[in-house]
Amino acid sequence: MPSVAITLLILLILFLASAVRVLKEYERGVIFRLGRSIGAKGPGLFFIIPIIDKMVRVSLRTVVMDVPPQDVITKDNVSVQVNAVLYFRVVNPMKSIIEVENFLYATSQLAQTTLRSVVGQVELDDLLMEREKINAQLQEIIDTHSDPWGVKVSMVEVKHIDLPVEMKRAMAKQAEAERERRAKIIAAEGEFQAATQLTNAAKIIDQNPSALQLRFLQTLVEIAAEKNSTTVFPVPIDLFAPFIKHLQKDK
Repeated sequence: MPSVAITLLILLILFLASAVRVLKEYERGVIFRLGRSIGAKGPGLFFIIPIIDKMVRVSLRTVVMDVPPQDVITKDNVSVQVNAVLYFRVVNPMKSIIEVENFLYATSQLAQTTLRSVVGQVELDDLLMEREKINAQLQEIIDTHSDPWGVKVSMVEVKHIDLPVEMKRAMAKQAEAERERRAKIIAAEGEFQAATQLTNAAKIIDQNPSALQLRFLQTLVEIAAEKNSTTVFPVPIDLFAPFIKHLQKDK
């Protein structure tokens, strides 16, 4: 009798141990009783009926998934390789287990096909310059199709765009030509401004002859300050004309 009681006690302990389930805060357990779903439980401690009930764990944490590089031909017939990163999480554990066999694999395949489809509908310039718009479009499409699986896509980011070598060279030449064009425009604008200022200065000097004389004297000072040498140059008689007139008035 004692041996039978011990055996029954051991069986009872094993039964209770197999009936107890503990799930973490970010986990849920989808319970199937004799093959039929009876709901999701967790987190914390709860009990199931051994043999009769079966539990499938589902994590509710955000999953970060790399979308492998996809060979895509853009709308303007440029062959590129594009990869992306996908952020999603399970919001309905029941649907993620019942509606799809493997929601991780299904979401990955959906992201790959959507990436090829969206990139194939845009031109290369739009792909390079309007990433935010493309990311939003990818997120909307993937989220719409994954919603029946209980999966919420929070963000999709195009990570890298690999261009052919010939296209890289062509874009480098285009960028160089654009820089040269801007440099020439800036130089031409500088020359135009300088010519405008010189024209204004010439008008002022023409209206005030004494300004020319002051400028001449300032030039002499600058020449004398640069080198300790003797400089011989003709002095225009007009420079002394104001002084001569002043002397004649005094007489």
